[in-house]
Amino acid sequence: MATTEITEAGFEQTLTENDIVLVDFWAGWCGPCKQFAPVYEEVSGEHPDVVFGKVDTEAESGLASAANITSIPTLMAFRDQVLVYAQPGAINSAQLQELVTAVKSLDMDEVREKLASSQNPDQN
Repeated sequence: MATTEITEAGFEQTLTENDIVLVDFWAGWCGPCKQFAPVYEEVSGEHPDVVFGKVDTEAESGLASAANITSIPTLMAFRDQVLVYAQPGAINSAQLQELVTAVKSLDMDEVREKLASSQNPDQN
């Protein structure tokens, strides 16, 4: 599957309609973004069950702001609408493959349990 442009209007729908969504926040003037783009595109072709989205932070400044993007490229990974990874900086193909594998292997019941306990520390 090729990468998909994601806009602010379609962001939530993309998350709700797909189990795993990776999002690359980038800009045309960003050198590291340009270096990361072919890696992202290549790895996307190896995982048809994962949505590889791209958000142009210049065109979608509201979405970038809502996602608290302060450095680009920033890569985020969502599984079952839960943000499970967010980190600025370009990564190589092997690292991106590892990330996709890790996100696929997450026990989401455990993730939700940890999220709930961190948000409600009094219940532990």
